[in-house]
Amino acid sequence: MVGLVVGLAILLGCSLVDRVGAPDPGYVPPLLLVFGGSRGDSGNNNYLDTTVKADSPPYGIDSPTGQPTGRFSNYRNLPDFLSTYLDSEPPSPYLSPQLNGERLLYGANFASGGAGILNDTGLATRGSTAGGECDPELVNAASLFNSELNRLVQQLNGRLGLVFVAAANSVTLYTAFRSNPEAYGFTETRVACCGQGPYNGLGQCTPASNLCPNRDEYVFWDPTNPTTGLWGSLPKPS
Repeated sequence: MVGLVVGLAILLGCSLVDRVGAPDPGYVPPLLLVFGGSRGDSGNNNYLDTTVKADSPPYGIDSPTGQPTGRFSNYRNLPDFLSTYLDSEPPSPYLSPQLNGERLLYGANFASGGAGILNDTGLATRGSTAGGECDPELVNAASLFNSELNRLVQQLNGRLGLVFVAAANSVTLYTAFRSNPEAYGFTETRVACCGQGPYNGLGQCTPASNLCPNRDEYVFWDPTNPTTGLWGSLPKPS
């Protein structure tokens, strides 16, 4: 799977570095703004006229209710874990009618599945080569984009003071997990848990898709998105 940046998280009010490992009774969680695609989407696409949705089973199968929440995952995604590290609540989708009142204090999630930097960006499929590997040209293009974005993020953090901007690079992320999956408790790095076709890498995850029973052992949940297990295996920011 070719991955651009997972998303951008902008924290208004304090630095994540100041928070981690330093509990404070008077701590006020920062306002979190999330930008990105399906890996950060917490339900915006439920309110859009698009076929790229995560509003039907088996999405959300491992959530407390077992029902889909609009996240392209079997349960939680990256913004959920980031909010946990901040002792905060996950920001609501900006299109949600529930984003009002006190919920606004936690920020807003602007990520949308299928979003990208190109007009034709949409759901990509893995298995671009006969061996199920990512297309090397697309990986190179993603790496170049991510490199420039990281430089921009560093510049913004140097200029904006109390605003902390973070970017999550999925190319580097997947490379690390695939090179030594056992170290993180995974056994399957090529086949998606939910999907169809070679490597379960075609189309979206639907009620008619193949579904693995041992989701914690898989890196990919569907053809383009990680499992909750992968997001939970990431080291906490420091």
